[in-house]
Amino acid sequence: MTYAPPLAEMRFALEEMAGLGRLRALDADGHLDHATLDQVLGEAARLARDAIAPLNHSGDRAGSRLDNGVVRTPPGWRQAYGAFVEGGWNALPFAPEHGGQGMPWAVATAVHEMWESASLAFALCPLLTAGATDLLQAHGSEAQKAKYLPRMVEGSWTGTMKSEMPRDPAGARNDLRVVSLENKLGIHASPTCVMAYGDDGGAIGELVGEENRGLEYMFTMMNNARLAVGLQGVAIAERAFQQARAYALSRVQSRELGSRDPGPVPIVRHPDVRRMLMTMRTGIEAARGLAYLAATELDLSRRHPDEAARAAHQARVDLLIPVVKAWATDLGVEIASMGVQVHGGMGFVEETGAAQHYRDARILPIYEGTNGIQANDLVFRKLGRDAGAAAASFLDEARADADALAAHAGDDAAAIVARLRAGLDALDAATRAMVALQAASPRRAAAGASPYLRLFGLVAGGHVLARGARAALAGLAAGPADAAFLRARLASARFYADHWLSQAPSLVHAAIEGGALVEALGDDEI
Repeated sequence: MTYAPPLAEMRFALEEMAGLGRLRALDADGHLDHATLDQVLGEAARLARDAIAPLNHSGDRAGSRLDNGVVRTPPGWRQAYGAFVEGGWNALPFAPEHGGQGMPWAVATAVHEMWESASLAFALCPLLTAGATDLLQAHGSEAQKAKYLPRMVEGSWTGTMKSEMPRDPAGARNDLRVVSLENKLGIHASPTCVMAYGDDGGAIGELVGEENRGLEYMFTMMNNARLAVGLQGVAIAERAFQQARAYALSRVQSRELGSRDPGPVPIVRHPDVRRMLMTMRTGIEAARGLAYLAATELDLSRRHPDEAARAAHQARVDLLIPVVKAWATDLGVEIASMGVQVHGGMGFVEETGAAQHYRDARILPIYEGTNGIQANDLVFRKLGRDAGAAAASFLDEARADADALAAHAGDDAAAIVARLRAGLDALDAATRAMVALQAASPRRAAAGASPYLRLFGLVAGGHVLARGARAALAGLAAGPADAAFLRARLASARFYADHWLSQAPSLVHAAIEGGALVEALGDDEI
């Protein structure tokens, strides 16, 4: 099926959930005026919808192949990538001195979501190029920047997590060979290569930065990539949701519950199908808002004129990235699976395409650091390094947003605030306990880290949707032309509060106490 970028929802998430206005206040060049933003998002949507999305299913079927040592991508991919480069899309967030357009990462994140939804496999190339480019911008020598960045920024050269040089600097062929392509569960069109390096020292590489600081530098790329992979979870969920919704509107089966008419109706009329679709929609909106918030905080950590403010925003970025990566990718798998369920038996048939989204989504909790690693990173590094101070700051801000929403009248606002406050209290209690546990009983803290991260994600998602609800209520009070859209945002926040956020208190015990039982059985008894 086709993909329609949800531009209205994306703009709303940028403006009202992520707080793009904070960046607009720092934008001396006028990059973020509403007309420019609309133009950028609109043109990106056209490319994603018309050039990339049609290749998704055929690319999955054809896959990439190895032809006499040369990797061949599926038909149409070279042309689509050419259009991507020609449009300057790879250059969007990078520095103008290297040929970039200097747009914020928040805007680039919204644009990247469209590539990812259109074709997860296609978008992996620019995703890793962006990470490698960010790494070189931050840590490369001036000579390396001059040599590599202009062509990487424009996209004519690409990067990978293990970046090897297409030739050596002198122009001769570097002694690297593709030995084989991995046969994967999903993302078939993206070539995952087994590389062989020359045995006689003919393979040439360059040291980036100082010796013995490689891991530190790699985290510049890893943080960029982890945020991008979290966004992939949002994107594949959106694609699966759009397909499930279209199927539910067209598939006719069984009479409507409570109706006297015996005739069959579209399955979207059946309450449990509606529940699944609303669960999908609201999970996506929460995860999108959180990913955009993290990207906005990243921009503020680099662009804010005050050093102390930059440090505070960087602490927020560091806190949110493992949550976005792990929670949003787990959500991507759950929502893609739910998309198969909406299709019923047809979802299990490859021709419908629903199964591809599920297969493609399954890598997301694994690469760029498994989600268990993200949970440990959150507990041991992000909470441990400041005894939970960054988390406490986040909680304070979320409580202030809950108080602001509470000032609005109505049952929806009251219900959202009640659920959010209960979730914030649960997260606060779990955070304090995990700070103590990670020092006193590391194995128990590690065993409870994943439930804790899920708790954090659920509450953080509720926080950004509460921001959206407040904006929707304010907008509805003004009587806008887009009242139906704003009512839908309010309904999403209320549904999320009742169906997602209500789970938060139950995770506290699993995070704090459940770890003890992980050791209850011996290794050979598990």
